[in-house]
Amino acid sequence: MGASSDNVTGFILAVSSSIFIGSSFIIKKMGLKKAGNTGKRAASGGHAYLYEPWWWFGMISMIVGEVANFAAYAFAPALLVTPLGALSIIFSSVLAHFILKERLHMFGVLGCALCVVGSTTIVLHAPHERVIHSVKEVWFLATEPGFLIYTIIVVVLVSVLIFYYVPRYGQTHLIVYVGICSLTGSITVMCVKAVSIAIKLTMEGQNQFIYFQTWFFTLIVIGCCLLQINYLNKALDTFNTAVVSPVYYVMFTSFTIFASIIMFKEWDTQNASQIATEICGFVTILSGTFLLHKTKDMGNKPIESPVFTASDHDSSSSIHLGN
Repeated sequence: MGASSDNVTGFILAVSSSIFIGSSFIIKKMGLKKAGNTGKRAASGGHAYLYEPWWWFGMISMIVGEVANFAAYAFAPALLVTPLGALSIIFSSVLAHFILKERLHMFGVLGCALCVVGSTTIVLHAPHERVIHSVKEVWFLATEPGFLIYTIIVVVLVSVLIFYYVPRYGQTHLIVYVGICSLTGSITVMCVKAVSIAIKLTMEGQNQFIYFQTWFFTLIVIGCCLLQINYLNKALDTFNTAVVSPVYYVMFTSFTIFASIIMFKEWDTQNASQIATEICGFVTILSGTFLLHKTKDMGNKPIESPVFTASDHDSSSSIHLGN
């Protein structure tokens, strides 16, 4: 990081963003728990959390965090801001441990660390996005065959997850809910970029809201965000927050970078060494995710005392008499 005041401002905004977003997971889960005690749980399709102030405090915290993150990019380069998003994982995990009493096992901590390292590696070596001068240019990139195929695949996968896997495995497999949020999120970010470009150019005097493309991207952002919020609530209401946070971060970051590479064709400007480094980052992420899944409940399991049954007593007595 440079010593310029802009970089310092961007750093402070990025860290603040991670604190607000990390806190939002915990505050929202507190609201979901309170709502579950008085009404139908979000994991069962209920929406009682909408009447719970704590859930709204969590939403406000997340919105403030996202705004701070967006503002950070105006002051500091992406290579500084994006990796700092991993701090939200650590922050939410620590808060979950002390506030929600969701203990994270030693191997879970290791898995979390691997996720952070892998994600940071990918982000640091990810190709730079091209400079976009018009929302029409984004529309041209979004309607090219490569990204259209990716979008169709995402729509099909999300539909299969929602209509087939959610009713059968949603309550037992974290990957179902988080997969929906992450896949949808990759499309959301591409559309958010288009809308942010439109707003920036409009503020500079080039009105982009006269084009239907701007409104189309805006509608996609709203729809995808509502879908993500719904299934993220279900994930938080069903599974350990200390596991939801890193897995969601890892999958969301990975799919977003992948979508960006397809849409903006940025691998064309990279050499084999850079691409290999990014692949190693993906392998590291997969290793961390595996550890998190395998140890997600180990920190909360009580130590079980051995239980002796009557047959065990009779067997031990016969052995004793035999001796």
